[in-house]
Amino acid sequence: MILNETPIRTSKNYGINNIDIDDFSIPEIQETFEELNISGDVDEFTIKKEKNKIDLKYGNGEVLLKQIKNYSNVNFHIIVEGKKNKELQLEFDLTNKNQNLVDNILIEARENSNGIIIIKYLSSKNDKCYHNGLIKVLAQKKSNLNIIFVNMLNNKTENFTSIENILENDSKVKYNIIDFGGKNSITNYYTNLKGENSSNEVKTIYLGTSEQTLDLNYIVEVYGKNSIINMDVKGAIKDKSKKHFKGTIDFKKGSKKSKGNENEFCTILSDRAKSISLPMLLCTEEDVEGNHGTASRKT
Repeated sequence: MILNETPIRTSKNYGINNIDIDDFSIPEIQETFEELNISGDVDEFTIKKEKNKIDLKYGNGEVLLKQIKNYSNVNFHIIVEGKKNKELQLEFDLTNKNQNLVDNILIEARENSNGIIIIKYLSSKNDKCYHNGLIKVLAQKKSNLNIIFVNMLNNKTENFTSIENILENDSKVKYNIIDFGGKNSITNYYTNLKGENSSNEVKTIYLGTSEQTLDLNYIVEVYGKNSIINMDVKGAIKDKSKKHFKGTIDFKKGSKKSKGNENEFCTILSDRAKSISLPMLLCTEEDVEGNHGTASRKT
């Protein structure tokens, strides 16, 4: 399967336009997934168990998105309301009884709302499992949402995640992503800063071990005036692991006075580990400020 394509193609010699996964077949999906624990201020959220429309701009690829659309075995529409900074936690535990998880999660932050959403993926046993997930965030005017995403799956598990955020005027969405698990861990992260004075901050830490492959494709399109994107990705790789980072900030027409910062740093702990990075700044607007950088250190 060819997955996680960059929005702008670069030379094939770089080997980073997409990722091609060999020797892999998509498993059949169980109708139900039972190893899910919901905790926190549960009564303060509206949680609907319903399938959500799949209309992503990017995502990990047509095959995986089609599977989520047709065969997802966990479906949530979570509504955040009110100014209290409420917290909700979803914890998925993949085991030999619940090996395959396909989740479709829509988070809707209503106007003037505040909330914290924690989403964890665990595989407590050393079983070969599979995860294909979608998280979509709709942040209405003046909403403030903090999302903590934790991937602690074992190194036998295939892990695919698509994230999409759409931000209206004066909204703020912050992500803290901990990406440690999976045999192949493929993440497509997209934000549309649609409204004026909108703000997206994403901080990621990753760790590659054994023969893991991490492919991180972060794309942010800025449309609204005076909007801000701060992207900070740090991690380490060792053994025979591979890490690909693709970061794109695209200033669109109408995004005057907006700012974008993109930084990625990788510590390489083995002669056999491999790191490739592609930071990109694109612009079709005047009077914007964009900064990007990537670096690696071998120890």
